[in-house]
This record gives sequence, structure tokens and C-alpha cells, in this order.
Amino acid sequence: MNAGQGLVTAGKTPLRREFLFLQGLAGPFFSLLGERLSRHGHGVHRINFNGGDKVFWRLPGAIDYRGDVAGWPAFLSRLLQRREITDLVLFGDCRPLHSAAVDVARAAGIQIHVFEEGYIRPDFVTVELGGVNGHSGLHRDPDAYLEAARKLPPMPEFAAVPSSFSRRAKEDLMYNLSGLALWPLFPGYRTHRPWNILVEYYGWALRLLQKKRGQRRTEATLEALKRDGRPFFTFPLQLTDDYQIRVHSPYGAMQPAIEEVLTSFAKYAPAGTLLLVKGHPLENGLIDWGKRVRALAAQLGIADRVPFIEWGDINHIVRDSIGVVTVNSTTGTLSLLHGVPTIVLGHAIYDIPRVTHQGSLNSFWTAPSAPEREVFDAFRRVLVDRCLIHGGYFSDEGLEMLITGAADRLETSMPMLPARAVQPRRERSGSIGKVAPAAGG
Repeated sequence: MNAGQGLVTAGKTPLRREFLFLQGLAGPFFSLLGERLSRHGHGVHRINFNGGDKVFWRLPGAIDYRGDVAGWPAFLSRLLQRREITDLVLFGDCRPLHSAAVDVARAAGIQIHVFEEGYIRPDFVTVELGGVNGHSGLHRDPDAYLEAARKLPPMPEFAAVPSSFSRRAKEDLMYNLSGLALWPLFPGYRTHRPWNILVEYYGWALRLLQKKRGQRRTEATLEALKRDGRPFFTFPLQLTDDYQIRVHSPYGAMQPAIEEVLTSFAKYAPAGTLLLVKGHPLENGLIDWGKRVRALAAQLGIADRVPFIEWGDINHIVRDSIGVVTVNSTTGTLSLLHGVPTIVLGHAIYDIPRVTHQGSLNSFWTAPSAPEREVFDAFRRVLVDRCLIHGGYFSDEGLEMLITGAADRLETSMPMLPARAVQPRRERSGSIGKVAPAAGG
């Protein structure tokens, strides 16, 4: 069946879809979204791969997959046919299980909805058809964005979305401890994360214990930077185990990127400039990036020109920078919003001519290209219209907005397989708290 063959509605009757959920971000979002779709009369199905998936999914009828990666494609292919699945829903498309699932679903003509954290942060979540980040179907033609934006209304003012770091940490802890407690039920499961979760939590515990000291060091460094007065570039580090680095960049890890950026800065940046390197706020502390950066800077003879900070408000930092160097961090969209020249070293959806610096890294230090405001504004408007949802994962208010927007986005997308007329089970509701039965058995 070709894409677009199915219709969203038949006359005025909505068409029933069969949504299969795979892994989501740790937390209740996928379960709540499934409840909403079920109340709207759609079929909702789920596969659990570990104990965390099982604990956070509240609807009946989920299947526990106990096999390994090798047996997964054949299992999924049979299930898609048996349940007449029209839509696949997952978070992140690079996990081994998800990557294989995308291939199977695409071959079967099934629509694929990939969620991620927002291309623009905070206050937005990404959901895109087919793939995200380096697998996104978004084009790179600035004129196409300008043309598309002319057909859109002006960008509205979006209210800030509440978000709780402690809630995120608690849900992550609950997810992973549930995975450990229930591991006998899922003998074939192997996590996509490179670290053992207990080792990772050990690193996090040490980092949190040292957080106040790190924040004081950051404040002192930023004050010294202000007193110094020399212009500075900013290089925000990313998580070395993030698929943005592992898959969507030429580096595979953060260390080679650091070496390339510092070496280029040492050779080509004007002597009167600094390079501020900032650690990632969600770093687990198992690698001392500050120590590595300082050691390399000393080796290159630029120790006095490369300050390192662990914390700090990235919004204020990039706003005051003369340029931002990133592999493909969403910090790039923040710097572009402030009109700060930005260069992308990996693959990023916002790496567009007339928006980011298109020359070499070596040329960026002396002649950085500033973004054209009109093109970047058009890009943001198209992005919000096509693949961003206003809301968030880590507060009740954010989830309510997100579930409403996500359900609408999934239901109004064009199903690739034919759907059936919906017989609504109850009146549609915007409430998160009410649970309805799912068609997931």
C-alpha cells in the first residue's frame, strides 16, 4: 500500500487506526497518550522489552517480548500482520530494537511516528514521520522554508512549559530499578546504553554531591571571563553516549570532537579570543571532561585561553558569545535565535545555508557567518507547524498539552495502510487522569 492511500476521514467519520507503541522516554507519556487514543476509538497495542517498560505502561493487553535482537524483526513482522497495525510509535530511532523495527515497518508500509526531545528547547517536543535528527525528512533548502513560511500564520507566543528535573530523575530511577528487579522476565533484553546502570548512578551520585562546588567554580570562571573582557566562542559538550554523537556525527564519541575543535582553535583563532567549553548538564560524571579539556589545552599551548565550566545558564552564555561551535546540539538553535554565528560539525536539521556557517571550522574563528534572521524565522515556523508540539514530559501541565497535541498529530497524519471507521467508546476528553480500556489484547 502506498503512502497517502488511506484517508484521515471518510466523509465525517474518523477512521480507526491501530497504534503499536514500543519504548518511550522513562515516564508515563506513552501510556497516557495510548489512553487518549483508545478513548478516541483507536486500537492501542504495546510491546514491553524490560521491567521499566512494563511498570510505566498502564493499559491492558501489552505483550512482553522475551527474545533477543536477532529474533526481533521476525517477531515484529508477524505481530504487525496479526494485529493489522497501521502506525508504529516509538521514542528515538537509533536504539537497536527501534532501528530494526523502523526497517520492518517501512517494508510493510506502516506509518512510523518518532518522538524525541525538542529540536527547539525548552517548551517543545519533537514528533516526526519516518525519523528524526539525521534521519529526518526535512529539507535543507532555505528558499523552500521561506516559501513554506509564507503560507503559515505568524509565530504565536508560546507560554513557558513547567519542567521538573527531580521528576525526570525519579522517573528515570524508577524505570531502571524496575528493569533490574524484573530482568528474569526479559532474558533476551540488552540496553542500548553503553554504561551499566548501577555504574552510571554511582557517577551521578558523586556528581550531585559535588554540584555546589562545581557551581561555585562556574560562577568564578564566568566572573573572571566578564572581567577579562576578551571576546569568546562557546563550545557546548554533548553526551558522548548520545546517538547524536554516536550515529549523527563523524566522531562516534565526544573526545575526537574536542580534539578537533581545540586543535583548530589553537591554530586559527585570533590570539585575542577565548574558547569557553561547557559540560553537559546531564553528564553522568564517569568521565572528567574538565580534566581532559584542560590537559589538551595545555598540550596545545592555549591553557590560558580555554576556560571550562560544568554548569551555568547556556542561554546567557551563548547570547554573550561571538560564535558557537557545536557537533549538533539543540544549543545551536538557541544561539541562532540570538543571532549568534553558529557552526555545526555533525548532522543537524538546522544546518542550513544562510542560517549556519557553511565554511570550514578553521575559517569560522576569523570570519563566522551570522544567521539571516528571515530564513531562521521561517525555519522555526515550519518546524513548529510540521514536527514540534508545545508541551513537555516532566510536569502534569506539560504532559496535558503534549498529549493533546500528540494525539491530534498522530490522528491527522495520513495512514499508509487502510483504516476502519471508528466507533467511539466515549466522548473525547482532554483529561489525563481518566483511564479507558485499550484495544491492545
